[in-house]
Amino acid sequence: MQTMWLSGAEVFAVLRIGLGLWWFESWRHKDKKTWFDGGGVEWAADIAAKHRWGFVQAGFATVVKPRPKIMAYVVAYAELALGLGLIVGLLTPIALLCSLALSLIYLVLMIHDVAEQGQNLMMALIAVVALLGVGWQAWSLDAVLGLF
Repeated sequence: MQTMWLSGAEVFAVLRIGLGLWWFESWRHKDKKTWFDGGGVEWAADIAAKHRWGFVQAGFATVVKPRPKIMAYVVAYAELALGLGLIVGLLTPIALLCSLALSLIYLVLMIHDVAEQGQNLMMALIAVVALLGVGWQAWSLDAVLGLF
């Protein structure tokens, strides 16, 4: 791979770190008090209840709605863990797969919101590209520790 400045491995590391910063910002900008008091799950429940696909309504009602407090923490701290893991490159392939999964969950839940679709699709695309490009080869704890 020919580049003007960065090596190929470094280009994939930039994508990985950028995706990590995106997840970290998703966590950072949340109003934690409102989110953990149920505001985030209430907002998502409203979206799921109006969803055109029955499996989304049923899945949300089965998995999230019965445990709103726990799910609020799971979502928020999953975003934080993904962000930090991708930024420092720790357990990167696992973090990229989880990032892809969470982006696709958000994509399906927010299928009616055109603005959200762009963000979710781009985050999913970056996760796939960084995964296929072995984005933990450079600037990562995985590389330092000889993991993967």
